[in-house]
Amino acid sequence: MKSTSSSPAPDRTDSPWAPLAARVFRALWIAQLVSNIGSWMQTVGAQWLLVGHGAALVTLVQTASSLPVVLLALPSGVIADRLDRRSVLLAAQFAMLAVSGALAVLAFTDALSPTVLLALTFLLGCGTALMGPAWQAIQPELVERRRLGQAAALGAVNMNLARAVGPALGGAVVATAGAGWVFAFNAASYLGIAAVLLMWRRPSEVSAPPAAHEGLLAALHAGRRYVWNAPGVRRVLLRTLLFVPGGAALWALLPLTASRSLGLGSGGYGLLLGAVGVGAVAGAFALPRIRRTLGNNGTLAAGAVVFAGVLAVPATVHVPWLVALALLPAGLAWIAVLSTLNAAVQTRLPGWVRARGLAVYLLVFQGGQALAAPLWGAVADWLGLDACLLIAGGTMLLSAATVRRWPLRDAEGINPTSSDHWPSPPLMFEPGESDGPVLVSVVYRVPAEQQALFTDRMHRVARSRRRTGALSWGLYQDGHDPERFVENYLVSSWAEHRAQHHVRLTATDRRFEDEARALLAPGTAPEVTHAFDTSGGPVVLP
Repeated sequence: MKSTSSSPAPDRTDSPWAPLAARVFRALWIAQLVSNIGSWMQTVGAQWLLVGHGAALVTLVQTASSLPVVLLALPSGVIADRLDRRSVLLAAQFAMLAVSGALAVLAFTDALSPTVLLALTFLLGCGTALMGPAWQAIQPELVERRRLGQAAALGAVNMNLARAVGPALGGAVVATAGAGWVFAFNAASYLGIAAVLLMWRRPSEVSAPPAAHEGLLAALHAGRRYVWNAPGVRRVLLRTLLFVPGGAALWALLPLTASRSLGLGSGGYGLLLGAVGVGAVAGAFALPRIRRTLGNNGTLAAGAVVFAGVLAVPATVHVPWLVALALLPAGLAWIAVLSTLNAAVQTRLPGWVRARGLAVYLLVFQGGQALAAPLWGAVADWLGLDACLLIAGGTMLLSAATVRRWPLRDAEGINPTSSDHWPSPPLMFEPGESDGPVLVSVVYRVPAEQQALFTDRMHRVARSRRRTGALSWGLYQDGHDPERFVENYLVSSWAEHRAQHHVRLTATDRRFEDEARALLAPGTAPEVTHAFDTSGGPVVLP
């Protein structure tokens, strides 16, 4: 008998694991898993070496790991957009291998003081900061765009699977052989990613750095300008900022919970972290159904509520197996929220600024953890560990409550595919790349009955101009001819304007323009002129 259900049969190719069918993505995913296990082992070793030095010092391990992203994320994004991303990733792997090797040598020789440990952890964080934007930016080269959400979820599964294995393994190794061996394993784990990257040959059409003509400061301003004028990206950043600081309390205070509240050793602490990882991996199977049922915003709210409940358990219950059981849903909540946010930002960024936009996302994510961790440590020393965990749970409830006020925007209408739809300007001379600033003027004729709607639609066009290079923008109505509107925007150089023409505009930008121009008087078309500044004055980047 045939089913009477109207629902289509599930497409196996769109399962949560579908991106693993791509050979390079699969190889990098496996190598990253080994590396992430090594990183978690190293974290356990570093934190456990500092447990006897007070809560504030323990939480500084997380700060030392995350703070470099705050300092270096934006320059790293520029580097990833300007240089070959494969080369950037290789440089990061070998740099982190050298630092981890130094940690191992110092640990084996009993020369690893708390100050040196935190300093080398900071250097490892610098390698992570250099790697982060480039790693995120190559994902669209490895999987189809429609599978970026699944790839982001698999990245979270990777981290949490490592969390399930690495801490328990690291705790056991520290307890039986000493911290030096976890640092040594972490050093060796970078070789796998390096090997896959050396064998990967990027397609020639994406190997050329698209932003090589920009200076460092200009490239930084371009990335900042794009994010500031992309409301959907800004909303993702806001939701990240509202979730991450409260969640950071669990990672920062769990070693203290294990040692002080539960009386566990390094092995027990590793098992607690492992419980979080097991919950995340198991939750990956339920995540597609959760998203279909709750939607993105419902998933964000539910994840924050669950995480708040998890934080309350070790504050009120001091039975190890009950705490470990309660940590299982923490993994599910963490992966649900972060994979939702990561996929949201990936699908909203065009290729020319992808690494810089992702660098801003990583800056907010890692910066939130880096700044929150020592704060939670200070609160724990002041009010006590249990009270600190309850306060952190309260911040997560506030995060859930704000989802209705500041939800993620619908991304269905966003298409970041490059659109080279502007005709080449018919100039009487050929400007140099550095000539400018360039004043672009566009004249429209708009009937009186369409003018209110036209000016409203031009606000979206204004954001498009600013995202892609405009330093300033204005729309003016002619006082002598009310149907005549003039759009003016200033671009810093002819090279910047050419980049607007051929690289930076997207299919979404074209749609915004088409919707505004559909309101023009019948039989008329926009008239575009380009004027070059000859005063020689400096260009001020807002």
